[in-house]
Amino acid sequence: MILDFLATFGAQLQKPTLAFLIGGMVLAALGSRFEIPDAIYRFVVALLLLRIGLGAGIEIREADLAELIVPAILAMVLGAGIVLLGRFTLGKLPGVRVEDGVATAGLFGAVSASTLAAGMVMLDAESVAFEGWVPALYPFMDIPALITAIVLAQLHRKRKEGTEGRVALWPIIVDSLRGAALSALLLGLALGLLARPESVYESFYDPLFRGLLSILMLVMGMEAYSRLAELRRVAHVYAAYAVAAPLVHGLLGFGAGYVAHVLTGFSPGGAVLLAVMAASSSDISGPPTLRAAIPTANPSAYVGSSTGIGTPVALLSIPLWLALAETVFPA
Repeated sequence: MILDFLATFGAQLQKPTLAFLIGGMVLAALGSRFEIPDAIYRFVVALLLLRIGLGAGIEIREADLAELIVPAILAMVLGAGIVLLGRFTLGKLPGVRVEDGVATAGLFGAVSASTLAAGMVMLDAESVAFEGWVPALYPFMDIPALITAIVLAQLHRKRKEGTEGRVALWPIIVDSLRGAALSALLLGLALGLLARPESVYESFYDPLFRGLLSILMLVMGMEAYSRLAELRRVAHVYAAYAVAAPLVHGLLGFGAGYVAHVLTGFSPGGAVLLAVMAASSSDISGPPTLRAAIPTANPSAYVGSSTGIGTPVALLSIPLWLALAETVFPA
C-alpha cells in the first residue's frame, strides 16, 4: 500500500491540479509580484461552484433519492462530529482559547470548494467513477459544521457571562445559506434539478472546469504561503493541528464512505470524495461566517491554520485516499 501510495502521489504531483498549487507556493516564496485580482478569483470560484451544482443537480434528477439518504446523514454527522472532536482536543490544550479552538475546528469541519473540485478532477484523471450527486453532499457537511462551531462558541460565552438561555439556530442556518459559496452551489443544484441546463453545462461550464481550477490552485498556493506569516503569531499547536486534522478527518470520511458502501453500494470514488470533503477546510464561506458570528476569535489562528497549512495538506492527501480505495475496495 505504501509503494502504491508513493507511486500515485508522485504521479499526481506532475498533474496540473497539484502542480499549479505547488507553483503558486513557489512564486510566493520567491517574492514574485505576480497576482490574480480578487474579483477574478471570486468569479472563478463562482463558476466552479455553479458547475459543481449544475452537474450534481442533473445527476440527482435521474438518481434514486433513497441512495442519497445514508451518505447525506453520514455527511451531517461528519461535519458536526469533526467540530466536536476539535472542541475537546484542540480547544482543551494549554494556551488555546476556547473561541479560537472552536472557530478553527469549525473551519476544518466545513468544506473547501477548491479541494472538492480538485478531488473531482483527480478522480476523473484516474478514471475512478463516482456518483454524480456526491458533490451535493457539500452543504450537508458544511452547514452542520459551522452551526456546531457557532453554537459551541455562544454557549461558552453565555457560561462565561453567567447567563443561560437557548441559542437560536435558525438565524445561523439562514446566514450560512446566504454565504457566497453555498449560494452559488445551491443555485446550480436547483437549476440542475428544476431546469434543463444540459446545453449550457456541456458547452460552457464543463469544458472550462479544469482550466478554471488550475487558476484557483495557483491562487490557493500563493495564499497558503502568505498565511504562514499569520500562523507564526499564534501558538505552534495550531500548526500541529492543521497538519494532523486533514489526515484524521479524511480517514473518518473514508470510513463513513465505506459504511455507506456496505449499506447502500456507495461507490469507492464516492468514498474518496467524502474523504476529500472531510479532510478539507473551508476557504470561501467559512471565514467570513465565523468572523461575524464569533467576533472574539482570532482570525490569525483559524484562517492561518486552515489556509496556510490545512488546505495544502488536504490537497496533497488526495492521492492517499485514492491509494486507500484501491487497497480497501475489491477490484
